[in-house]
Amino acid sequence: MTNKYSSKPRLSLAQIVNMSIGFLGIQMGFALQNGNASRILQTFGADVEHLSLFWLAAPLTGMIVQPIIGHYSDRTWNSLGRRRPYFLGGAIFTAIALLIMPNAAVMTALLPPLLIGAGMLMIMDASINVTMEPFRALIADNLPSQQRSLGFSIQTFLIGVGAVVGSWIPYVLAEYFGISKVAEAGHVPNNVIYSFYVGAIVLVVCILWTVLTTKEYTPEELARFEDTGIEEAKAPEHGFITGLLEAIKYMPTVMKQLGFVQFFSWFALFLMWVFTTPAIAEHIYRVGAGDTSSVGYADAGNWVGILFGVYSAFSAVYALLLPRIAQKLGRKATHALSLVIGGISLCSIYFISDPDLLIIPMLGVGVAWGSILAMPYAILSDSIPAKKMGLYMGLFNFFITFPQIVSGLTSGLIVKHVFDGQAVYALVLAGVFMFLGAICVVRIQE
Repeated sequence: MTNKYSSKPRLSLAQIVNMSIGFLGIQMGFALQNGNASRILQTFGADVEHLSLFWLAAPLTGMIVQPIIGHYSDRTWNSLGRRRPYFLGGAIFTAIALLIMPNAAVMTALLPPLLIGAGMLMIMDASINVTMEPFRALIADNLPSQQRSLGFSIQTFLIGVGAVVGSWIPYVLAEYFGISKVAEAGHVPNNVIYSFYVGAIVLVVCILWTVLTTKEYTPEELARFEDTGIEEAKAPEHGFITGLLEAIKYMPTVMKQLGFVQFFSWFALFLMWVFTTPAIAEHIYRVGAGDTSSVGYADAGNWVGILFGVYSAFSAVYALLLPRIAQKLGRKATHALSLVIGGISLCSIYFISDPDLLIIPMLGVGVAWGSILAMPYAILSDSIPAKKMGLYMGLFNFFITFPQIVSGLTSGLIVKHVFDGQAVYALVLAGVFMFLGAICVVRIQE
């Protein structure tokens, strides 16, 4: 007896790249935010110990937005597709936030610039989350199981490329195009402002590329690929709260175990993103705390952008090697080893005094970052039902946002009261959390 269901066809490399090219634009905007948000907020008057509180906008909006977007994208079927409407809408709002955030100082007649900057950070994060979650689900929607590791690796590669471009733009504009890297107190330098403009344009273009070149399967087609009917392929027609509670109740064991890995990994990443600029400025460039208008602080901020680009570039290369490494070592061992390398690298920053030598630990951070973006999703995707792929991918984001919220609420106090305001120790703590994440990986039972 023949099986009436057919498997999803394998896609070409070009089709997989087209499907994920929008992630390049998203990550470019994300990299501009990661590399410059602390710098912008300090320019507008934020104290270093309060930076983590402003950064809570990202995980809070992600925790709320991604499960909702996942739930409704599972149920969206129109002429534009299932996931693509959310790509486009999120990209437009992200671009608007990129245009406004560095220009908050010119809007002082409306609100204090720090409040405007923090508000744009929240809007940018919410919009990026609207755009990002459906991209994860699209890989699982369109690719057969045997191609998903490749799909997530290519997605990680494009994330790395976008992050490199986004991280390096401020430095390139200042050093090679002569655009000013300093500004009067309370204002963001022009090289940073123009970088955000470029990021907004690239983001919209990349999202449009994916929207126009990628086909999504209809409910009828998905019904042929899965052992289910058309109505089931569309996902059950119950409300968000009911669906969310049901998904939590029947959460796969692998997903629960990955939650501990994600907690320690993303706690570490949040510390790195928030405190690298003040840590490098104070520990290596010897800039006094709060001296954000000096040339030394500008140089430190621009160099951090380069360093973030280095780890992103290396993560892109490493992502292409991950499927082969995982095939030899296994997915758990690959991810655990990657986190250990990242932990050693973050701890080593404390012992470095030459800015140029910081490139070496950033290579190790790139190894961890590349694995964090690919391996957990590759491990998870085969364990969740296709008809709820969007909801579960959104719910999995809880294990990314929750540790960042905990870090945001506690790390500023730790830096102020435990580390005496020395942000470099936050990077050492981040390394320790990478080690803890690696320990949790080996406990996963696939």
